[in-house]
Amino acid sequence: MVKLYIDNKEINVPEGTTILDAAKANQISIPHLCYLKDLNEIGACRICVVEIEGINRLVTACNNVVDEGMVIYTNSPKVREARRINVELILSQHNANCATCVRSGNCSLQDIANDLGILDVRYKKELPHEKWPTDFPLIRDYEKCIKCMRCIQVCDKIQDLQIWDIANTGSRTNVNVSRNRKIEESDCALCGQCITDCPVGALRERDDVQKAFDALADKDKITIVQLAPAVRAAWGEHLGVSREFATVKRLVAALRKMGFDYIFDTNFAADLTIMEEASEFLEKLKNKENEKFPMFTSCCPGWIRFAKTQYPDMVDQLSSAKSPQQMFGAISKSYYAKLLDVDPSRIFNISIMPCVAKKYEAEVPILKDAGAGQDVDLVLTTREVQRMIRAENIVLEALEEEEFDMPLGVSSGAAVIFGVTGGVMEAALRTAYYFVTGENPDPDAFKDVRGREGWREAVFDLAGTKLKVAVASGLGNARRLIEALRKGKVKYDFVEIMACPGGCAGGGGQPIEDGKELAGVRGEVLYGLDRLSDIRFSHENPSIIKCYEEFLQKPLSHRSHKLLHTDHHVW
Repeated sequence: MVKLYIDNKEINVPEGTTILDAAKANQISIPHLCYLKDLNEIGACRICVVEIEGINRLVTACNNVVDEGMVIYTNSPKVREARRINVELILSQHNANCATCVRSGNCSLQDIANDLGILDVRYKKELPHEKWPTDFPLIRDYEKCIKCMRCIQVCDKIQDLQIWDIANTGSRTNVNVSRNRKIEESDCALCGQCITDCPVGALRERDDVQKAFDALADKDKITIVQLAPAVRAAWGEHLGVSREFATVKRLVAALRKMGFDYIFDTNFAADLTIMEEASEFLEKLKNKENEKFPMFTSCCPGWIRFAKTQYPDMVDQLSSAKSPQQMFGAISKSYYAKLLDVDPSRIFNISIMPCVAKKYEAEVPILKDAGAGQDVDLVLTTREVQRMIRAENIVLEALEEEEFDMPLGVSSGAAVIFGVTGGVMEAALRTAYYFVTGENPDPDAFKDVRGREGWREAVFDLAGTKLKVAVASGLGNARRLIEALRKGKVKYDFVEIMACPGGCAGGGGQPIEDGKELAGVRGEVLYGLDRLSDIRFSHENPSIIKCYEEFLQKPLSHRSHKLLHTDHHVW
């Protein structure tokens, strides 16, 4: 242990602790912009500078460790002046039109500038300019980049895709797409992790809010909205209500207040996905000698993009089942259109997703199997829906809980856990066990696939057949798993991969809390909802059973293949 003094307070911390961590552990706040623990500790922003007795220059707190007897001042006049100058210099190269910024009110730079009382910038404004495709799902605003390098580090160290890099030199230094590529030409998986780790508004999703409002205002359109499982665990964040109050049924009430005609649960389609994917997996097991294993799940479009750019020779091992979003779109414009007795071309499908890659997925040209345009017309992130709620001036505290519409609003607990890493695997195994044995397993029989480790594996007995499965979240972990498969170090039958660490709960479209990773907290909410559910198996969902009886016939039927499956090679 090392004894030192910070702001006249005696503290003791383990040797090797950084000054920033030592201060934080003792409730002493040191502002910072570029720092991300274990990822970005480069001191680029110079905001976390502190004064140490006996040292003439100021030092950065994020990457300097404590020493015995150190006397540190985190907010001395010298520190305040340097910090103020550094922030003003950053602002001189930053578009500070906060009123029109997507991160206004949730921006670290804005907070620090306000705390320092900066009302004017003494330095000449020089903003970088660069064109960016406005129709791409991920938007970069060069005028707002503060060169903190977080996006580079997250993409390199967590997702292992190297999409971002330093461009130019000297005062012209900026962050841009690596290797002089255009973003459309890059291997970007659209996971959105760079967005959630950007401390300002330099990175965001393409804003489709006005398109949603336009659809709601069109009397000829029948607006159908679907809510992804992970959205219910996060939508209330930053809206001034507690996680306990912000139930999915209150989100249903808010959407109904906006004027959506029908509000359904993507979980219905998640149950549909399990029926198809579990059946597909069992068919492959029956023909094991002629099939290539493992079979990979296909729910995550970020993972699909990654697989196709990094390991195109393994595309045949992806499940042909569409994601729940796309299954829902196809079913709502076919089966539900028949139930409503309406022309499916009048249906305008909107998805609310925790994901940026879903915007890309909905626009894939071949995903229009219902024959009425794209099966999903528009995708909104959780953040965009929050903005819609604010724009509509909805008083959340006054909302009573309301139910989903029927029949596509019924779902199981197995579907809810699709939003957390390992959930798809667990849900599929629950139903696969039933398909093989005719009996339900204990709902928690496959909980060994749960956990926060980026890559984990488990072995299960499926009616005498030994299954080895694996789960990975985060594309860096996915790459390590696949490389181990290629080298013969591991062997699996079934693998689930999610592009975002923690799964959809930590998706790139979820609310941002700078410096905090909330996937674990949100995931626990989803597991709690599964435990409380009256139905915990996809095959017991009465609406799913009825959908097959009245329309799809059975899993893997000709109609199921047409509407619920896809050829990944054609994408």
